[in-house]
Amino acid sequence: KIIGSHTDSPNLKVKPYSKRTTAKNGGASGAIQLGVECYGGGLWHTWFDRDLGISGRVFVNDKETGTIRQKMIKIDRPILRIPNLAIHLQTAKEREAFAVNKEDDLSPILAMAVKDSLTGGSTDDDSTKDEWQKKQEPLLVQMLAAELGVETEDILDFELNLFDVQTASLGGLHSEFVHSARLDNLASCFLSLRGLIDHVKGGGVQNDEDISMIAMFDHEEVGSSSATGAGSPIIGEAVKRINHALGAGADSPILYDRAIQRSLVLSVDQAHAVHPNYASKHEKNHGPVMNGGMVIKRNANQRYATNGVTGLIIRQLAKNAGLPPIQEFVVRNDCGCGSTIGPVISTATGMRAIDMGCPQLSMHSIRETMGVKDFTHGLALFKAFFSDFSAIDSKIEE
Repeated sequence: KIIGSHTDSPNLKVKPYSKRTTAKNGGASGAIQLGVECYGGGLWHTWFDRDLGISGRVFVNDKETGTIRQKMIKIDRPILRIPNLAIHLQTAKEREAFAVNKEDDLSPILAMAVKDSLTGGSTDDDSTKDEWQKKQEPLLVQMLAAELGVETEDILDFELNLFDVQTASLGGLHSEFVHSARLDNLASCFLSLRGLIDHVKGGGVQNDEDISMIAMFDHEEVGSSSATGAGSPIIGEAVKRINHALGAGADSPILYDRAIQRSLVLSVDQAHAVHPNYASKHEKNHGPVMNGGMVIKRNANQRYATNGVTGLIIRQLAKNAGLPPIQEFVVRNDCGCGSTIGPVISTATGMRAIDMGCPQLSMHSIRETMGVKDFTHGLALFKAFFSDFSAIDSKIEE
């Protein structure tokens, strides 16, 4: 029994060479900017005029030990910003289109060159730098060094992401909504982890003949084809190792194959709730609503992994747990359909899978919205999956 989700969300990543402003005085604007790269399919216009922090990992040379250390960093204050162009400087056509050039329009401002020169913040002396350091924005490297308590010359590389520093909040007249960044898909990650913890604390492991596990993958937003994505051998290798550790099927490929066939993966990724201003974008009989319960995603062309059996199992689990009836989502015939990790895992392993999730609005925006009750619905369903899946699955004729 596996609940799979993904940890990544569309965002802006600092380019390998972060220096974008070549003129020491910041050019015509006097502003120092960073070079960034778009990751995934974001609603990039929502990144304008937001307070942006920076996070990720930095590779640091430890001179005492000779070790290259990986240090995590999160600067949770508004150090970057992508400002909109004033309406007075736009043509009527530009205002109507608001088309974003991802290379030219999304470069965030880090500082003003005048301030930098007044404070002596950057000597920008390239004589002692290697080629990598010469192509980095000195202010960025200095900030990272100060935050980590290291010397600038000890920073060897980094992987950095931008994020909105505004914290999550409750919204709506009755506080029925959660507004937050990255609900797609950290909401699913949180619920699966909480569900497994509650299952263990409730004695589920001692009373269970099956294995309960969760898997959180990277790179779903860009296709899952990576060493840490759902297209990697991670799931299959995990099942093999568990079988070997339990002495089940260590020398019998047939027993391993049987374990694969009996398993089920809940591919849990956020679902599209009906937008009240764009209700026509949904298939009229398959429109999930927020706070209305979990959503099963189906697609006849296998963009989702759900089939009749896996969908039936989840509906029965929800019914037995006293949860709201499971909602159903299919795209209109005249719309394209997204996909997620369910079909990827099924293809790589042969495991049965179902694609489902909590309904939300503003997917891939820098700030998204979902229903408070759906946290409760999701957690209850995942706990029921861990405890009752086998009983329901055994009743279905093979």
